Amino acid sequence: MKNSIFITCIGVLLLLSCNRNPLPATDPVAYKAEIEAWKANRISNLKAKDGWLNLAGLYWLHEGLNTFGSDTSNTIVFPAIAPARIGILELRNDTVYLRSAAAKVLIDSLPAGNTRLNTDASDKPDVMTLNTLAWHIIKRGDRYGIRLRDYASAMIDSLKEIPCFEISDSWRIRADFKRFEVPEKHMVPTIIGTEEENLVPGMLTFSISGKKMTLYPFLAGDRFFIVFGDLTNGSETYPAGRFLYTDGPDEDNQVIIDFNRAYNPPCAFTPYATCPLPLRANILPARIEAGEKAVHLFSMNH
Repeated sequence: MKNSIFITCIGVLLLLSCNRNPLPATDPVAYKAEIEAWKANRISNLKAKDGWLNLAGLYWLHEGLNTFGSDTSNTIVFPAIAPARIGILELRNDTVYLRSAAAKVLIDSLPAGNTRLNTDASDKPDVMTLNTLAWHIIKRGDRYGIRLRDYASAMIDSLKEIPCFEISDSWRIRADFKRFEVPEKHMVPTIIGTEEENLVPGMLTFSISGKKMTLYPFLAGDRFFIVFGDLTNGSETYPAGRFLYTDGPDEDNQVIIDFNRAYNPPCAFTPYATCPLPLRANILPARIEAGEKAVHLFSMNH
């Protein structure tokens, strides 16, 4: 009788062990090197020509003609390093046209003429350049704006490193994914007061210190994009939350969330970004002491 009970208990323990499906073992040295390489790549991407540190302005267009340049009489006033009058951008029927551009304005290294402009909603937005300045049209909801860059911005050299929590393999967490029958459309608020539509394919559930947590990821191709908040926001980390990518679910509908890769949104580095904010359900009642901490490159009062 005792032997049968013992064998039964062993069988139950083995079954529970199999169902628990623990995380794959990692080499601590190799894993730390992997995260350090990821951190270095983050800095490199932020400093790149299409990174966030060279942003110099965000201007919204109104319907009709919008003159732009550094002269204060323009509809849109660029920084003082720009020529007084550069040209006209016309917004008409959800389409933006470049009109009467200054002679030195280029698109794809060719002189810009009167033309319809592709926005960042397309695969290849038209980038206009003039000396060290570059700008293109962004579309946010039903609004159109100019995203201006200065390739010689002093901000590029101002960022030496991003402070981070200590790397710990314990923050690699396995989550169960429950797929919705149909992905849900969510209108997500942004830091500039607009809304953007995202698809939520399902919910992720996991535990931290024995407490059940839930996150709702956005679809990002075959990956998940997570915008989340936690109890470190506003003290150690950026007040508006952080971002995180994961791979999609495996064959067992499980996802590995590596909070060591949690990173600051673009709006932590520049006042000219249009970052989504966490869904209320994505504000975790826990301290996520992993990933990037807050940076202080500019005043939060913008």
